[in-house]
Amino acid sequence: MSATTLDATPTPSTPPPSRPVPSATPAPRRRRGALRSERPGVRIAAWATVVVCGGFGLLPVYWLLATSLTPRDQVFAYPPRFFPAAPTLDAFAALASNEQLFVYLRNSVIVSVVTAVLSVLVSAYMGYSFSKFRYRGRRSLMYLVLASQMFPQALLLITLYSVFSAYGLLNTYTAMVLSFTTFTLPLCVWMLKGFFDTIPDELVEAARVDGASRLRIIHSIVLPLAAPGLIAAGLFAFVRGWNDFVFALTLAGPEKQTLPPGLVNTFIGEASTAWPELMAASLVVSLPVAIAFIALQKYLVGGLTAGAVKG
Repeated sequence: MSATTLDATPTPSTPPPSRPVPSATPAPRRRRGALRSERPGVRIAAWATVVVCGGFGLLPVYWLLATSLTPRDQVFAYPPRFFPAAPTLDAFAALASNEQLFVYLRNSVIVSVVTAVLSVLVSAYMGYSFSKFRYRGRRSLMYLVLASQMFPQALLLITLYSVFSAYGLLNTYTAMVLSFTTFTLPLCVWMLKGFFDTIPDELVEAARVDGASRLRIIHSIVLPLAAPGLIAAGLFAFVRGWNDFVFALTLAGPEKQTLPPGLVNTFIGEASTAWPELMAASLVVSLPVAIAFIALQKYLVGGLTAGAVKG
């Protein structure tokens, strides 16, 4: 019996090698768009598009620089030269010796800075009111502010001229600042409203429960969080005051004119035009705006896209 029992006892055997179990999740497939983007033809087309668009944007800037370095008697040489044959800095030297241009520069800085500050100040309160308060006529007022952008600015020039003349504001900084601010407010208000919409209402309610007043909430909590939107609105208003030509030419006299009409009156005459000096002045005038855009571009993009995606 014992021998039979022992013989019946199964002997341990080595288990067969385990085979790898296939994963339940299939390997991610490469998208068709990714495959297409790796093709040489697509890459060449993309780079060609970038080069063409970049050339389209930078060619006028290069032409400004090339013309400013060209002697006046060679500006209209035929065939035209893309590279000056004898570059000179006489045009830039003429700018430095023209004292009237510094007067125009001072006027542009004053008008543009005051316009930016006033536009941001007014649009911040209006945008916060439209975003966080609910009252009768709010939506109608919002659309009324937006509809004011539909009117051409030149259409209101005669009306503004008559109003400023009646109140004795012609040939003053006040006339230009008020006119520039009038046309920058609608976009600044809607830009800041979209930014204020991204700030949670619970944050405002928590501050109100803690005993903060409405002015304390907007000054200490909301405005610091909306700093990128404020910078974007201020930059837009600054550029509007810096580049305006029609209103600065009509509402201000020679002593209060800004750079755009000042350059035209200085270098463009009935008989001839000083093209190298005009191009050099245009290039120098464009530098502050270009530097501001490069330094603040991330705030500008954030302010313009705020409120576009709500989650």
